[in-house]
Amino acid sequence: MVQSSAQDVDQYLAEAPEARREALTRLRALCREELTGFREVMAYGMPAYEREGKSEIAFADQKQYISFYLLRTDVRDAFADRLSSHDMGKGCLRFRQPQKIDFELVRDLLRATAATPGTPC
Repeated sequence: MVQSSAQDVDQYLAEAPEARREALTRLRALCREELTGFREVMAYGMPAYEREGKSEIAFADQKQYISFYLLRTDVRDAFADRLSSHDMGKGCLRFRQPQKIDFELVRDLLRATAATPGTPC
């Protein structure tokens, strides 16, 4: 899918490959549960969650993996130990197999993001 032209997250998920749809739907559910006060939007062709007009979290179905974008350096730094064993770019946590997504880690990252405002990178 890489960059979708979906108008909303429901359409985005409907267009996702069946093999990844369940994991993407679960990521969305976690975001909606944990990111109270955030607005769900489509940004750069992917679901994003913004506070005060700035995206702090996003996720996407990429060609080779599912990406989870953690756009707050303070949260990334606080979880450096737990993130070190994962495939992590500058702000992108990559899950190559949907069944191996660490949803507990994702939930903890979402909670930390929601707990305090910060500056996205």
